[in-house]
Amino acid sequence: AAAWGVPVLGGHTQLGVPGALAVTALGRTAAPVPGGGGAPGQQVRVTADLGGAWRPGYTGTQWDSTSHRSPAELRAQASVVRALRPRAAKDVSMSGLVGSTGMLAEASGCRAVLDVAAVPAPATAGTADWLTCFPGFAIVSTEEYASETAGLPAHLTTAVCGELVPGTGVGLRWPDGTITDSISHTVTGLGTAS
Repeated sequence: AAAWGVPVLGGHTQLGVPGALAVTALGRTAAPVPGGGGAPGQQVRVTADLGGAWRPGYTGTQWDSTSHRSPAELRAQASVVRALRPRAAKDVSMSGLVGSTGMLAEASGCRAVLDVAAVPAPATAGTADWLTCFPGFAIVSTEEYASETAGLPAHLTTAVCGELVPGTGVGLRWPDGTITDSISHTVTGLGTAS
């Protein structure tokens, strides 16, 4: 296990509770991937498990992509960041795809624009629900050029679906080209990572 290069992704910011910081790291890596390593001009990629369904009692807010997966499939998901070799990466958490993308952009000191029609999404999930739900397993990452995705687990879907640009917040680009602000300023208020 000591030879594994296990990335550290995640963390949560909660409002209305005392501040706390906790980090758990396992493994070694010669090439850590920061959550704030993005820059204007980089592409935004979403890699997600679209299998499953809404968790009973949580339609529109929690997608269950894990309870039907085998242990081998779940373990294989740990290889995603290593396979993509991104400039920045963040797990999509309770803040949904838009909020988590906003956190990555904020930590990178820029703005994200997502192409709504290009975001990988389950056929049975509405657009607004999918962009704001906890998706079970999803990673938002950035890259300078389209990554090779041959090393990704077969049960995952991945697509370049946006870009980082100067500014703050998250814009949604609709199929007609109109961009609407989903987040106009910051998500956490913590600013650019150093």
